[in-house]
Amino acid sequence: MRFDAVILAGGRGSRLGGVNKPELEVDGRRLLDAALAAASGAERIVVVGDVEVADGVLRTREEPPFGGPVAGLEAGLAALREAAQQRVNQPPEHGRESHSQPSAAWTLVLASDLPDAEAAVAVLLAADPGDHDGACLLDGDGRLQWLLGYYRTSVLEDRIAARRGITAMYRLLEPLNLIGIPGAASSTVDLDTAEDVAAWRRRKP
Repeated sequence: MRFDAVILAGGRGSRLGGVNKPELEVDGRRLLDAALAAASGAERIVVVGDVEVADGVLRTREEPPFGGPVAGLEAGLAALREAAQQRVNQPPEHGRESHSQPSAAWTLVLASDLPDAEAAVAVLLAADPGDHDGACLLDGDGRLQWLLGYYRTSVLEDRIAARRGITAMYRLLEPLNLIGIPGAASSTVDLDTAEDVAAWRRRKP
């Protein structure tokens, strides 16, 4: 499955005392690096937020800054479209015709505060969405995790175009025909508070 990835890393970290969560080191690496490793199979990756990224990873910022995940997704999709179009418009190498596509058919949407992101995304991407609009991992209570899912790019673009002031991700994505994928309890753990971080560190050997 061809997919691009949007990693949302633009929060304030207010519940962590203003700590920049994507830069927080857990298990010997930044949370952002866990997300980047999880998305490593993507054709293009864009990180939305004020963070350092490696060469080859796109970076952008939502408007307004700290505008929330829907604004972040909108900015990420725009950056992916622009990068894809630039690639399409490049002159073909060695006289060959370019067959680059404007965008991948699927987009992985991933939060940057998931310490078990690699395992979570591996389970997610192994699922066959069939005719659904996408798939999300389920938490322990059976709820769809909107920021741990992949979606048809065209459907995301349509929802963003018609969002009319929607700022909550669940309101943006709830109308979609999604499949829920069960995963390990650790897969959907996110680190919002100092207590969350401490609890995660205690559970690791």
